[in-house]
Amino acid sequence: MKRPGELIREAVTSWPGVVALPHRFGGTEYRLGKREMGHVHGDRLADLPVPRRLHDELIKAGRAEPHHVLPETGWVSVWIQGAEDVAGVVELFRMQYDRYMKIQSPSSV
Repeated sequence: MKRPGELIREAVTSWPGVVALPHRFGGTEYRLGKREMGHVHGDRLADLPVPRRLHDELIKAGRAEPHHVLPETGWVSVWIQGAEDVAGVVELFRMQYDRYMKIQSPSSV
């Protein structure tokens, strides 16, 4: 059975233009062009940068929490308990991907 981090990596890197790189604080960072979509720390935690309005909506809906270290920023965190949480994390990365594709310009890729 694949671990949550592996399942997330397979899904997110299957989208055109997405690359996985080592993250500076550990784990795997996912980028579309020059923009970080978010990163995953092993099999336990995903962090994603989102606009404040979306940040507040995700937290209110229970889909994410304020960032585990920097709660006052626009970042959100999602704790991964097991494979059952992978789909929700992948949905958030897909949301990021779709947002970034809409605002992508030649200089940001």
